[in-house]
Amino acid sequence: MDFFIPEQASTFAPRVDLIFYFLTVLTTVITAGIFIALIVIAIKFRRIEGKERISKPLHSLTLELTWTIIPTIVCMGIFAWATWLFAEYLNEPEGGLEIDVVGKQWMWKIQHPNGVREVNSLHVPIGRPIKLTMASQDVLHDFYIPAFRVKQDVIPGRFTRLWFEPTKTGTFHLFCAEYCGTEHSKMIGTVTVMTEADYAEWLIGGPKKSPIEAGEALFTQRGCVSCHNGNSDARCPDLAGVFGETVLLKGGAEAIRDEEYLRESIMEPGKRVVDGYNPLMPSFQNQLTDEDVLNLVAYIKSLEKE
Repeated sequence: MDFFIPEQASTFAPRVDLIFYFLTVLTTVITAGIFIALIVIAIKFRRIEGKERISKPLHSLTLELTWTIIPTIVCMGIFAWATWLFAEYLNEPEGGLEIDVVGKQWMWKIQHPNGVREVNSLHVPIGRPIKLTMASQDVLHDFYIPAFRVKQDVIPGRFTRLWFEPTKTGTFHLFCAEYCGTEHSKMIGTVTVMTEADYAEWLIGGPKKSPIEAGEALFTQRGCVSCHNGNSDARCPDLAGVFGETVLLKGGAEAIRDEEYLRESIMEPGKRVVDGYNPLMPSFQNQLTDEDVLNLVAYIKSLEKE
């Protein structure tokens, strides 16, 4: 079976496969029914030489209602099922392991919380939610792990999120599922699921400066601390404990301070300004790389109110 359909290796995979199998059986039954009906009708009502058949118009309200109402109920049921499944997936579990991913032609660059980096390879522990914050350095990519039944576009100029919880150890395929240029077919890799102990040992292999430490250094080097200092007379909002909060913007709109809001505030600071503050912050567009922004976001997320 693995030759045709990848094995199920995440908590979400069986639920995706269930609706897939249902649709496969349903379409097979409908297709078989149509072909059988065509064959029977062709044989039963075939033209016989010397025999004239009288054509009688058939009007059946019951038949017309049946072939309208039943397919409508089935289609709406499938729609409700798929929508519920998608909504459940969007509801990320609490906790988990946060990992940064940057796609570029033609590779995946990955950074773990302690700073360990990988290219076209992702090592994760079994039994923990893995949460990826992803950005594209150039064109549209798509992060796809068939065995986990997860796939998410990686879009230039914004962050996207993807999560999964592995249920099996082993090595699984990683693909880019969006045509991204000449060597798109070579943008492949592996996801290695390990036990907690093996993963902890693997991390020791080459720790570098963590994203939080790198983000803190950038925060100081770029002069962010001079305005975002938490003082009562500060010209910009205090960033301690802001992640995940709902904030009031100029004009009365509200926004949730998630990863995408923080990225936008760094690259396009005048787009959504917090109420009570002036748009003084300069744009860092074309000055910071995607990895720089991911590190700054990681640092801001780590700040806690005293």
